[in-house]
Amino acid sequence: MIHQSKMIKVVKSWLRPLYRRVRPLNPVRKALAFQYLRGQGIEIGALHFPLEMPRGARVRYVDRTNVADLRRQYPELRACRLVSVDMVDDGETLAATADASQDFVVANHIIEHCQNPMATLENWLRVLRPGGVLFCAVPDKRYTFDKPRPLTTLEHLIRDYEDGPAWSWHGHFIEAAAFSSQDEPLSAEASEIQAKKWEEGDYSIHFHVWTQIEFLQMLCFCRNELSMPFDIEIFKKSGIEFIAVLRKHEKAEHEPESSTRLAQNYQ
Repeated sequence: MIHQSKMIKVVKSWLRPLYRRVRPLNPVRKALAFQYLRGQGIEIGALHFPLEMPRGARVRYVDRTNVADLRRQYPELRACRLVSVDMVDDGETLAATADASQDFVVANHIIEHCQNPMATLENWLRVLRPGGVLFCAVPDKRYTFDKPRPLTTLEHLIRDYEDGPAWSWHGHFIEAAAFSSQDEPLSAEASEIQAKKWEEGDYSIHFHVWTQIEFLQMLCFCRNELSMPFDIEIFKKSGIEFIAVLRKHEKAEHEPESSTRLAQNYQ
């Protein structure tokens, strides 16, 4: 059985190389934020690493609980300064946020934590005004602690969207636990024990993992098959992550595009 102190060490070992390699990307995020973000919006799950905003942009921070509870859930961040939480809400549903009320939504390293990514994307677009921007940075699994995990397939995401994520919920915890050791996969018994602890503690795991190509395929499906109202302004690989900037429009304004045509905006 993995005790809490050992688990904190495991999580720190995951996060240390990730933070070292993400922080130098701050200028890339900053440049894109300054180019695309205007008006008033929200950032989901910023914790200790909020996106730097351009002058004049006004942001409110959304998280699933208050700062005190976040510190209890993430003891590995005890030395970090967390942003003040302006609104407690489920970042996947944004139920407390009115339709078409935001000029931008920022969700960096969030969608991999979401149980139903397509429905989450739909909700993020719902709260944007026409012309509003979704700014989304996603870790590429090949360059993080998720490297040994299998890619999330489009078929899996479609089933999550159509049937709900309950069918795969426990399996994700098992998979994340199995590959939580940097040495070798945990045994089935150890994985089950660790998964149960995470489930009982409502720990926010990476439910889904992608490279940039698979994520782009999901975006194309959402736009073309589900008629979600957005265009891809930019899709940029940057170190261990890739950044998607989507702009919302009215549904009647777009025509289906292939992933090849959409990839022209991928850098």
